[in-house]
Amino acid sequence: MLKFNKSLKTLAVVAAVSALALTGCGRADSSSSSSSSKAGFAQNSLIGVALPQKTSENWVLAEGLFNDGLKNAGFKPDVQFANGGVTDQQNQISSMITKGAKVIIVGAIDGAQLGTQLKQAKDAGATIIAYDRLLLNTPNVDYYVAYDNRKVGQLQGQALLDGMKKKKATGPYNIELFAGSPDDANAKVFFQGAMDVLQPKIDDGTVKIVSGQKSFEQAVTQGWKAENAQKRMDTLLASSYSNTELDGVLSPNDTLARAIITSVKAAGKPIPTVTGQDSEVESVKSIMAGEQYSTINKDTTALVNQAITMVKDLQAGNTPKINDDKQYNNGVKVVPAYLLTPQIVTKENAAQQYANDKTLEPLTK
Repeated sequence: MLKFNKSLKTLAVVAAVSALALTGCGRADSSSSSSSSKAGFAQNSLIGVALPQKTSENWVLAEGLFNDGLKNAGFKPDVQFANGGVTDQQNQISSMITKGAKVIIVGAIDGAQLGTQLKQAKDAGATIIAYDRLLLNTPNVDYYVAYDNRKVGQLQGQALLDGMKKKKATGPYNIELFAGSPDDANAKVFFQGAMDVLQPKIDDGTVKIVSGQKSFEQAVTQGWKAENAQKRMDTLLASSYSNTELDGVLSPNDTLARAIITSVKAAGKPIPTVTGQDSEVESVKSIMAGEQYSTINKDTTALVNQAITMVKDLQAGNTPKINDDKQYNNGVKVVPAYLLTPQIVTKENAAQQYANDKTLEPLTK
């Protein structure tokens, strides 16, 4: 009986040790699983890039840069333009999800109309990077990469004041305000940044908006289309400037700036100070010819490279670098952002700004 009891005790000890060993193995496996979940994904994975309509040169340039940059980094790029509109972009993102994209970079046509597709992407395990334009009213966006858009607007507002002062030392100055498309989240940020600078001058009487169209809603240009800006400028000139001098126009980008200048020329009036953005070739030529006053240098190559750097970090299982975790609230969450610094360009500093740009540098000589 004693031997039998000892045998039972021995078996119990062995069982207990075995159980502990199994428990230890289980913990080790759990730790290993957790660690492997941080390992990212295969380097040759599909990366989706959903771009908006081809409304400006920088979007066209981005297409080639994403294709080449992602291929060179070992990924399989799927770069799509939504020239058919919002529905087209929704379908393209859904297709990228079906194809198994690990990261989807989204330059939205309308940042508030992709919520369903972004949720599907997150449910499928994809990481979402908002590119250039913030994705709105959704928790399903992980990162934002862009130029500091409020700063862009502030630079435009200051350039407008500086340009008018060069032509006429003292005010009051008569101006008109143009904004981008209301479905682009950036458009209002550009406008607000410009008003940070212009509103105090409006309040003290240095600047006057003759038409009275002061709000973002009154200043918008649907679809960022040049023809819409030109038509509105035609109307403003006819209704408010038949006997009044126009000193300046706040234009949010180069395409609209050139349309505004075309309208002014057609009306036979002197070209006012006109701002812009994007460093488009025709606008750089216009600046050097003394027509458009300024643009903003937002190097598309640098922006695309930063987005691809984020993809590389994610692939390696690392957290992408951000430099702003406060500024970009999309209505549901503050989206961690990496912001690049924009630069104002006028005729005086164009050669310096474009010194390393093979396309633009020759235009500044």
